[in-house]
Amino acid sequence: MYTLFLLSGQSTGVLLGRLYYDKGGKSKWLGTLVNLVGFPILLPYYFISSPKNPTTNTITIHSNPPSTLTLASVYVSLGLLVAADCFLYSTGLMYLPVSTCSLISASQLAFNAFFSLFLNSQKFTPFILNSLVLLTISSILLVFETDSSSDSSGVSKGKYVIGLICNIGASAGYGLMLSLTQLAFRKVIKKETFTVVMDMIVYQSLVATLATLVGLFASGEWKVSYIMTLVWTAIVWQVYSIGCVGLIFEVSSLFSNSISVLGLPIIPVLAFIFFHDKIGGLKVISMVLAIWGFVSYVYQQYLDDFKSKSEDKINANEASNASPLEEVNG
Repeated sequence: MYTLFLLSGQSTGVLLGRLYYDKGGKSKWLGTLVNLVGFPILLPYYFISSPKNPTTNTITIHSNPPSTLTLASVYVSLGLLVAADCFLYSTGLMYLPVSTCSLISASQLAFNAFFSLFLNSQKFTPFILNSLVLLTISSILLVFETDSSSDSSGVSKGKYVIGLICNIGASAGYGLMLSLTQLAFRKVIKKETFTVVMDMIVYQSLVATLATLVGLFASGEWKVSYIMTLVWTAIVWQVYSIGCVGLIFEVSSLFSNSISVLGLPIIPVLAFIFFHDKIGGLKVISMVLAIWGFVSYVYQQYLDDFKSKSEDKINANEASNASPLEEVNG
């Protein structure tokens, strides 16, 4: 379910964000705000679905909960990082074609793996390294499309370069945010409950929304237009947030990001259909490399899962064989 939420929310959110700019929207801050402001729609689901009593699936890893100040520091830090990341992405989406923007965003998996190496003790294998190299080359190729893409999208070469830089910065920020979120779950919060996931989404979004509102009013770009586009954009990005944080909680930040990257090659195809984005040779090569990199990473996940199940089976057999021996010795 989390995977479905992530993929559907991401694809729809990106296309609606581009639609806002195509229809005349000019506020980067407003484009940022709609990525964040929809979190109140989750509150009914929060209270209805939250279990009244702990279940067997609810595991408390540490008996002493973190202090309110510690939790507040986590939510504020992550919220500010999310606000900055969404602003950079909104700027990139304003100046770049949707297809280019989504393909560059595939590099977030490489950034996430890099940060996970230091923050989450992620092990690098040949398949993961292969994935990172392919995704990096995939993004670098798009830099060479500057001339043709900037002409076709109707923006100057300078703004196109700004869009590229902001999009790459957003990918790096997103990778860092996912690794820090996983670190917070495992080292600070130390709980495995539905409420913990919802707290992370709601409080993080609240801080990010307040920070973005300050930027919006300070910039004077607060005039509201294209209401329905903005409303639906806000809703689908919250669907994406549930899927993203849920996968971090259930598996890891790197797995959540890999699923996100899986959906990115879909967006250029949808952009070609709905926005008539041009897909040149370099974009096709970039898309193929991005998919190849994702497949390489997923194969490593398969190997890890197979190894884990084999080890569990061996341990179970050893335990069952040891029981009769203990009875005989007793």
